[in-house]
Amino acid sequence: MESELMAILEQIERDKGISKDVLIQAVEAAVASAARKVWTVDKEEDVTAKLDLKSGKITAYANGQEIRSSEFGRIAAQTAKQVVFQKIREAEKDVIYAEYSARLGAIISGSVYRFDRGNVIVDLGKAEAIIPRSEMCGKEEFRQGDRARALVLEVQRESRGPQIILSRAHPNFVKRLFELEVPEIFEGIIEVKAIARDPGERTKISVYSKDDKVDCVGACVGMRGSRVKNIVNELHGEKIDIVRYSSDIKEYIQAALSPAEISQIQLLPAEKKVNIIVADDQLSISIGRYGQNVRLASKLVGWELDIFSAKQWEEHLKAGTEQTEEVIEEVVEEKTSEQPAGELSDAQDNDEASEDK
Repeated sequence: MESELMAILEQIERDKGISKDVLIQAVEAAVASAARKVWTVDKEEDVTAKLDLKSGKITAYANGQEIRSSEFGRIAAQTAKQVVFQKIREAEKDVIYAEYSARLGAIISGSVYRFDRGNVIVDLGKAEAIIPRSEMCGKEEFRQGDRARALVLEVQRESRGPQIILSRAHPNFVKRLFELEVPEIFEGIIEVKAIARDPGERTKISVYSKDDKVDCVGACVGMRGSRVKNIVNELHGEKIDIVRYSSDIKEYIQAALSPAEISQIQLLPAEKKVNIIVADDQLSISIGRYGQNVRLASKLVGWELDIFSAKQWEEHLKAGTEQTEEVIEEVVEEKTSEQPAGELSDAQDNDEASEDK
């Protein structure tokens, strides 16, 4: 029995990933609990158990006296069994929590197991995870048994076990997909500078090469578009714009708004705003459907972008000039009205003095 117990503990350690020390503590706690069932002790008296790692023999002590195994009954044995199982389950939850907490921000995959009020439950093998409806790409749908990849967004401790929350809508999901598909990103030769995403619709990602010999955009696209196509397929058709990062904000903005062509750019650094003037036929392209292109470009570069057609810009400048003239007129009127009745201005004094001469 003793050797069989040690073999069982070793098997559990291999299968569940639970430390043998934790298992030994569980067994000793279980035997001590069982001993309390058969040995009447005061609250101040201590009941302990010790497992001999070499022989596998367990000895229980109460008030310093060894308890004979013959005194253990069926109820005590059942108690010991329950305590062991409970301790193992708790230890297993801790192992799962630690494992997936260490994988926060990484991509994992599993099999779609079931659905719960629009949420997708994924079987990871050792545990279950959930992809909330809000963390899915647009209107994408899964069927039972489908393989699903997602980003580990959060791991929460709960009494029933760790709650693993996954996301396919987070911008970093796209970033991790590029790291998997583009070796130059994984190796650090190409750096992902920023990502702006409208899940299920469109993503803009800006990249920068630390090696002049490596074309960052070409590497991300891949030969005949193979690399980016794999990512688009994973995202169920979501459009991806790969933008070349530049420290020159004007060049960066031009790239971010592609395919629109910009005629003029006016920077307002203090407000971190940009006025962009485009040809009339480029206005709808630069703004994009429902403002998506300019919204994502603004988020990508970190500046507020205001777009005008050439005609709109002329009207904007004209309105600004008229407003300035109105302000000047108001100031003049205020100064005139503030002058006391009967008091002559310096200009009037000078004029009258000239006439007297």
